[in-house]
Amino acid sequence: MGSLAFVAFALLGLLGASHAQLKLGFYDHVCPQAERIVKGIVEEYVKHVPSLAPALIRLHFHDCFVRGCDASLLLNSTKNNIAEKDVAPSSSLRGFSFIDVVKSKLEEECPEVVSCADILTLAARDAIAAIGGPYWEVSTGRRDGTVSIGSEVFTNLPAPTFNFSTLKDRFAKKGLSAKDLTVLVGAHTIGHSHCSVVSNRLYNFTGKGDQDPSLDKFYAANLKKYKCKTPADKTTVLEMDPGSYRTFDNHYYVNVAKRRGLFSSDASLITDSFSKSYVHGIVSGSIDFLKEFALSAVKLSLVDVKTGNEGEIRKVCSVVNN
Repeated sequence: MGSLAFVAFALLGLLGASHAQLKLGFYDHVCPQAERIVKGIVEEYVKHVPSLAPALIRLHFHDCFVRGCDASLLLNSTKNNIAEKDVAPSSSLRGFSFIDVVKSKLEEECPEVVSCADILTLAARDAIAAIGGPYWEVSTGRRDGTVSIGSEVFTNLPAPTFNFSTLKDRFAKKGLSAKDLTVLVGAHTIGHSHCSVVSNRLYNFTGKGDQDPSLDKFYAANLKKYKCKTPADKTTVLEMDPGSYRTFDNHYYVNVAKRRGLFSSDASLITDSFSKSYVHGIVSGSIDFLKEFALSAVKLSLVDVKTGNEGEIRKVCSVVNN
């Protein structure tokens, strides 16, 4: 058994009966090709559309932080309810149609067997591996939730404007440590954002037309000159990890250490003594970022999962079963 597989088993034992009902190879007898199908589709799509990888990671993260890893994020709004996917922090997410493609293929192979929650979890892992990141064993057996409430996003999901103390509190409520926070935010090593997330730091940090002093002045000047040229620009695309945004590596932390993190939450990593030390450990190579990310990703995938008779196995990921 690989070391990450062993860690997955150990975590299941520590985190209670619900988690213990998850297991490696849950679908081996009821849908033997399930994980191979997910992996194959992810690799094929990511090869042609690399930006799908960060999109799938964000989907998994947003899902797990609200009601746990139960695919509640995938549910559509109804006449009487605004769902998670349709409120501001999640409305910029992409990849929903891709999950539908995977689900449709699995429904052809073995109807009403593989949960949307497991698909999200497996797809995030496979997407990271497909772009050169770490691979870890995923215990499966999650079931899908039947409730999705948009307002819960605001009280559960960490925001890019948070300081480290607030971030740590949000993570702790999900059973995730300061170490988990510091390495999971490293997913910002890939993907893009927009000027809207940094405009305040560049042009009006305290409401007096000033610049965030924690942002490296040369990086800020460069953003103002070439990217976010006016405070009104909300749509220009920015690399989350300039110079290495397509590779899952430790370069994000190099930028953070230089005070070039895009979000205030990125900058907060060097305001706390523990996380600052951890950041410098990753930059120096004394801490293996890929290994630590995989270990924390296992913990993330176990947050408040539904198993056994909880929830359901949705036939279509965007709606509850009739």
